[in-house]
Amino acid sequence: MYLVRLIAALMLGLGLSACASVETATRNAPLDAPALRPAAVSLDVQEVRVRVPRSLRVSEANRYLPGGDIVWREDPPGDRHAQVAAILEQGLERGVAALPVGVVPVVLDVELTKFHALSEKARYTFGGVHAIQFTYTLRDPETGVALTEPKFVKADFKALGGQKAIAAERRGITQKVRITGQLANVILAELGAGDGYRAQALGLIGALNQL
Repeated sequence: MYLVRLIAALMLGLGLSACASVETATRNAPLDAPALRPAAVSLDVQEVRVRVPRSLRVSEANRYLPGGDIVWREDPPGDRHAQVAAILEQGLERGVAALPVGVVPVVLDVELTKFHALSEKARYTFGGVHAIQFTYTLRDPETGVALTEPKFVKADFKALGGQKAIAAERRGITQKVRITGQLANVILAELGAGDGYRAQALGLIGALNQL
C-alpha cells in the first residue's frame, strides 16, 4: 500500500510525461537507495524528530564570538541541549503544519549541528548572526528506512543588536520568536513545491560564526 501511494505521488509531482524516466531510474537504482525528492511529491509529515547530540559543546562565555556549538542565553541557565531542541521542534512543527495536505507519509528526522544565538555582549551592542544549522532525512514512518539522503541546511540569518534588539523585545519579538519563525520558513521552503531554501549571504560576521 505504501509503495502504491509513493508511486502515485511521484506521478502527480513529475507529470505523466515523466513517468518513463521515473520508472527507468527506479529500476536501475539499488534497492536500498533513497530516491524520494521532497519537491516532486506531496508529503504527509506525520512526525518531527529532533536530535541535539550531547557531543555538541555549549559555551556560556560572554564574548562577541563565544565559540562552541551551542550559544543560547534567553532561557534560564540549565540544560541548553534540551532548550534548543525545544526551539527546533516548535519551529519545524510550525513549518510542517503550513504544508498542503500530502499523500506520502514521512517522518522528518533532524539532527542539529550548530545553534548560535547571541551572547549578552553581542546582543546589546552591534548584533550579529543567528547561526542555526542542521541535517535532515525523510524516513518511512513504519520501517524507519531513509527515503532521502541526509541534507545539510544552513538556516543562518541576521540577528538584531543594540537599540533594535531592545525595541524588538519590548514588542515581544525575542531571539526565540525570530529563530522559531526562521526555522518554520526554512523547512517550509525545503519540503514545499519550490527548489528548497537558499542560505543567506551574511558577509564577514557570518563567516566568523562558523568558527
